[in-house]
Amino acid sequence: MTSAPLRLRRDADALTANWRALARMSGGAACGAAVKADGYGLGATWVATTLAAAGCRDFFVATWAEAEALAPLDLPALSVLHGVRDEDVAAALSGVATPVISTAAQAARWRAAGGGACHVMLDTGMNRLGLGTDDLAGGALEGLAIDTLMSHLASADEDSPKNDDQRRRFVAMADGVVAKRLSLANSAGIALGADFAFDLTRPGLALYGGVPRPDLAGAIVQVAFPLAQVLQRRTVAAGETVGYNATWTASADTEVAILNIGYADGYWRGFSGHGRALHDGAALPLLGRVSMDLIAVDVTAHDVAEGDWLDVDYNLPRAAAQSGMSQYELLTGLGGRFDRLS
Repeated sequence: MTSAPLRLRRDADALTANWRALARMSGGAACGAAVKADGYGLGATWVATTLAAAGCRDFFVATWAEAEALAPLDLPALSVLHGVRDEDVAAALSGVATPVISTAAQAARWRAAGGGACHVMLDTGMNRLGLGTDDLAGGALEGLAIDTLMSHLASADEDSPKNDDQRRRFVAMADGVVAKRLSLANSAGIALGADFAFDLTRPGLALYGGVPRPDLAGAIVQVAFPLAQVLQRRTVAAGETVGYNATWTASADTEVAILNIGYADGYWRGFSGHGRALHDGAALPLLGRVSMDLIAVDVTAHDVAEGDWLDVDYNLPRAAAQSGMSQYELLTGLGGRFDRLS
């Protein structure tokens, strides 16, 4: 098979180190892993295999198709966050994963199907997925064997009073519900402290090198490293322009490398004029606009030739600031044209 001119190097040691750091911060709570969206773009099979070897036992995906893709791994515990639709009942009953029930209709569907253990999502103020207090008062959970009762923080990446409010609501709603475990904290929630850990934490972004709160900056390391091949080196004369709409003009003769990466690969247009490649630790500024498949970088005074590989600066907090995209978008947007290497 022909190799791609794009590579995504994945650091298993860094992934493991991030999970272990988050597990330590989780205190006495078990530390799981969100591996939805194909392991946040890095490959769910690779992520789950790596973290299971490190000791992770609780894995979370969004859909039943994602769960079925991981079925051959025989993970200790796999859960589907989006619950169980009519279309999902057969897959859910197969035992490939455990549903996270989030509506009264799903609870009734699971009960009628004779389903076994399930998890339940409560809405504590995010107003996304989850059962409310009226659902609980109406007996929506009667007859269900609930393993984990969970909710999701809306503003854990901020010092917001909503965090404590959601925690209080969660405790109040959980009172009287029979469940083996309680779970509230995502990556940022772990950094909020022991009061938010309960029995199980569910990190996602921070596993993959994202830093949702400054508190995590020293504990989390980069996992994903894009590299792009040089397709051409050229001299752009003073006064000439580079790229669509001529947004960059050379003030002097400039050596330029054209790299095989663009917004079709998840290297977004927001990097235009802000992003950079790296060569031997030196920053090579991106010139002009990001196009669908190509970018241009300044390689003046650098020994860079056609066929060489350059690292694309993808430190997530810095890349988010450069591009205006969230760290989540930067990870999950990484396209299928990368050769994913470990």
